[in-house]
Amino acid sequence: DPAENRVQEPTPAAYPLFLKLEFSKLIEKMNLRPEEAAPAETAPDVTVTVECVTAEEQARKLLDLFRKADHVTVLALPDLSGVIADCGTGADTALSAEFFFERYTGDWNALLNALFAGNIKKVSHNVKDLTRTLLENGLNAEGFVFDTALAAYLADATSGKYEIGQLFAAYFHTELVKPAYLDPDAFSLLGDVTAAEAAFHSYTSAVDALYGVLAPKLKELDLWDLYATAELPLCRVLAEMELAGCRVDKGALVSFGEMLSEKAAALEQDIYNMAGEEFNINSPKQLGEILFGKLGLPHGKKTKTGWSTNADVLEKLRYEAPIVGAVLEYRQYAKLRSTYAEGLLKAMDPDGRIRTRFQMTVTATGRLSSTEPNLQNIPTRTDLGSEIRRMFIPAEGCVLVDADYSQIELRLLAHISGDEAMRAAFTTGADIHTATAAQVFHVAPGDVTHEMRRRAKAVNFGIVYGISAFSLSQDIGVTVAEAKAYMEAYFATFPGVRKYMDDVVAKAKEQGYVETLFHRRRELPEIRSSNFNMRSFGERVALNMPIQGTAADIMKLAMVAVEKRLKRELPEAKLVLQVHDELIVECPEPQAKAAAKLLEEEMEQVAHLSVPLTAEAHWGRNWLEAKG
Repeated sequence: DPAENRVQEPTPAAYPLFLKLEFSKLIEKMNLRPEEAAPAETAPDVTVTVECVTAEEQARKLLDLFRKADHVTVLALPDLSGVIADCGTGADTALSAEFFFERYTGDWNALLNALFAGNIKKVSHNVKDLTRTLLENGLNAEGFVFDTALAAYLADATSGKYEIGQLFAAYFHTELVKPAYLDPDAFSLLGDVTAAEAAFHSYTSAVDALYGVLAPKLKELDLWDLYATAELPLCRVLAEMELAGCRVDKGALVSFGEMLSEKAAALEQDIYNMAGEEFNINSPKQLGEILFGKLGLPHGKKTKTGWSTNADVLEKLRYEAPIVGAVLEYRQYAKLRSTYAEGLLKAMDPDGRIRTRFQMTVTATGRLSSTEPNLQNIPTRTDLGSEIRRMFIPAEGCVLVDADYSQIELRLLAHISGDEAMRAAFTTGADIHTATAAQVFHVAPGDVTHEMRRRAKAVNFGIVYGISAFSLSQDIGVTVAEAKAYMEAYFATFPGVRKYMDDVVAKAKEQGYVETLFHRRRELPEIRSSNFNMRSFGERVALNMPIQGTAADIMKLAMVAVEKRLKRELPEAKLVLQVHDELIVECPEPQAKAAAKLLEEEMEQVAHLSVPLTAEAHWGRNWLEAKG
């Protein structure tokens, strides 16, 4: 019917959908407005009294009220020059107190110390960052009972949108006006102060409303224990780690960068000589013209932008011509120089320490990520890459103690799958890769060669990540048929693993999500997709997330336990870095043995599995040496 194809007015359902999809311009263009939300989806309708606090006596009365309250919702400006604290005073009444440094006539630091003491139960947003700022200024940073950003992340780990306004729009289907001076780049009251304050108040009340929704949601999803024992306590641990930072040997780093520059310059000349002309080695287009156009090396299909010269393509051509190996080596030197030798120098503070930022709401598996700079991505597979770890040194008179979980993901696979053969290998203390190789290649453990063990190791870890026979063949340099045979032999050796893989994928398809042993969950709509690639991705995630996510949960619990015991027994020692399955502590040299023992004990005892959870600690005068 042609009439049905006429342009219609958008339905009310368009607004929340467009809000979720971030179609801001379309919302404006189509003049969309939120519907009246259902009562259950709206924040409680309360009468709020706003009080501007200027005098100490006034503040004292409010602090007494706060100490008796069930909770106080607190938001602070990035430079702590303003704080708003909301507190319920009755069934349908509340108080919103605003504290601004410029208006307060009393002792500002004393006020902040009292507000952020442990005897006031506080709800906030991004508690780790606020904790760091408070500690940086020598202030109390205690009493936080809920973080709406962390709670929203646990409730939906793949959203990636945990800013207050985004969450309020998602949960209450309406938008908030963002306060101009909540922006990290703006540190003072600008423009229309009244409007800015109103927006600030709206954000604080939004956090309180989100607390009302998210706290029961975590309990409903069986996530409260993980939240209370790992995520929330970790805020303080990470804030202190960020402030401590890692000391770096500036002189050694400069020398390392100069050496890399010399090596790169020499290779540059070699490449020009082999090419018979000078060109921009960093230009994929120009490099492609030399390798495939001029030298006629095997290549794929040429596109509008030229031939592909990425690492995978060049690795396959490494032995076709010497120039390819030289280009790969040149790239390695150039990347190490720009990313690490120069990048770390830029990130170094005047006291010679680098202070990374740990992000808690980025990965879907629960792992922490490190930014500004990323210290979790320092290369370890090459000798030159490992040398960067030598640049990380302790303070004078101290050592670095490095504790690493031993094959935690494979141990978790043995525990979760229940495979008896794999459990037996770990229980008897056998090397799991040698044991696997012996079974797969039908030889005695003593006859396993280095190459057999390497291939078995690739199969072991590949299985955890849901690897295909094709990908495995690429990793270990065999045919697809051989790789498939290895995998079949592996599953014949560890039948419980195959059953686990089949069961976890089937369960994920049935319930639409997967979860860790500690109930961290990841929604998996992809696993029901009609698109083969999307569905395959979902199946790989279903296989890996319970294992990698449980490893992340265990590491977080271990960090909290280690920090608590360090403060009690070795207060001069401090956690300075976490990288995947390892923790690094800086401590006075005479305490190295005690710190290593403490790390191993806490990391091993934090979870009880059907196979031993083992950690090994070593110490040294730099990170590389401490790796053992």
